[in-house]
Amino acid sequence: MPFAAAIARHAEQIPHVPAFRMEGRVFTFRELALCAGQLVSAFGNLTADSESENVLPGTTTLIALEIGNHPLFAAAFAAATSGGHCVALIDPHLPDATRLAMRELLRPDVLVRADGDGLRLDATATGQSITFTAGSGDDSSPIAIGADDEPFLVVFTSGTTGMPKAIVRDRGSWRRSLKTGPDFFGTDGNTRTFAPGPLAHGLTLYALAETLVAGAEFVGMAHFDAARASETIASLDVRRLVLVPTVLRRLCTAPSASTSVRKITVAGAKLTPADRAAAAKTLPQAEIIEYYGASELGFISVAGPGDTASATAVGRAFPGVGLIVLDENERPLASGETGTIFVDSDLISNGYIGAGDGAGLRRVGRLATVGDLGFLDADGTLHLVGRSGGMVLSCGNNIYPQEVEATLSGHADVHAAFVLGLDHPDLGSELVAVIEPNAVTVDRASIDRHLNNHLPRYKHPRRIWLCRALPMTQSGKVAAGTLKQWIVDGHDALEPFV
Repeated sequence: MPFAAAIARHAEQIPHVPAFRMEGRVFTFRELALCAGQLVSAFGNLTADSESENVLPGTTTLIALEIGNHPLFAAAFAAATSGGHCVALIDPHLPDATRLAMRELLRPDVLVRADGDGLRLDATATGQSITFTAGSGDDSSPIAIGADDEPFLVVFTSGTTGMPKAIVRDRGSWRRSLKTGPDFFGTDGNTRTFAPGPLAHGLTLYALAETLVAGAEFVGMAHFDAARASETIASLDVRRLVLVPTVLRRLCTAPSASTSVRKITVAGAKLTPADRAAAAKTLPQAEIIEYYGASELGFISVAGPGDTASATAVGRAFPGVGLIVLDENERPLASGETGTIFVDSDLISNGYIGAGDGAGLRRVGRLATVGDLGFLDADGTLHLVGRSGGMVLSCGNNIYPQEVEATLSGHADVHAAFVLGLDHPDLGSELVAVIEPNAVTVDRASIDRHLNNHLPRYKHPRRIWLCRALPMTQSGKVAAGTLKQWIVDGHDALEPFV
């Protein structure tokens, strides 16, 4: 069912049921629909007398939301994706220069930013501004249902240069995904979902959409805090968590267990055996589903409890998705042979806005890839061994850091690992690693034995540092640039592991 239609139906059939909760502010489905309708009207008033000059083709109005995890996010998102509109999500925590470059690329018709408990709406063509708070709009328009082929969402992903690339998606791809998801993930009107990550990123945003379409309550946080998150889960009887491994790891440091959680959906990186053990102790009633995907491609593969025994395994194809591994000449490879992972799917995005950086989304007929490397087992299990552009050439050997990270993370004393290549005058690149341990003391000899048992010698990091808390981005991934700089600077957060 289209997102707009679901909100309208729930507002009529279950008007007083909570829909969206953020930092103590709760919107019922009726309140959410009303607030979204007021914003639709406000957007229309701001753009009525101006001609659109945004980057999108046609007459689509582009609304840029730069508000982060704000209590009015759900209403603003529903309004900004109303038929005839396309929403662009800009993370307000990015550097000023990066956000400015995003705006210059998109040329949005309306820029929406946080203004305390309300929002500031700026029409970029006329300079007209509106300060909006819930209930302040005099007019209200229904949320319109757009056509499947309309652009409705622009999200950003990092390019190889570090400058985010804008990915545009049409309504049809999300509608097909939202139709498949409820049965697969087991979501319904009783599945109150807690997803504390940034709503400007795909994992949390999709959790919001699927939860509201199901008629359930979505619970978010402006900023993640493990103690407050544990209290929220307990006090609200949360049934489902959607998060990245880093956040689950922090959550599992809580002193008491929660028995309300029945489902955990994880993406962004692979869970380690230690992560699963900690989750089983802290959230003993929860079933974990991991998925591997990409903003450009949508869902790719999913893994249940028994599908991740190998350090590189990321599960089997998501329903309706075909997987194939091709060589450098775009020929299919046999089971077990490593090549580029391609998908055949109706969930693929429309591509990038503006000039690309030569990496990322590529098509071969109906197939598409973002350049990730891996192989398929005979039973259809997909193994992910490398990232696009991430190969390290050391002493003539091709090494994929993700494979080494997965192996290190499989050790019981390792919470997370980051592996990279540093320039070396003799080797070309020197493979090094930073480990975040889950124990006060870590035995180097045990780590070395673990590496010997799983990887050939040339794939072993030549230098390893311990870091008690890896630096993270807002989306819960390792802040690679920061960590590289720490290594170069000899930052005191890094302890040589000898």
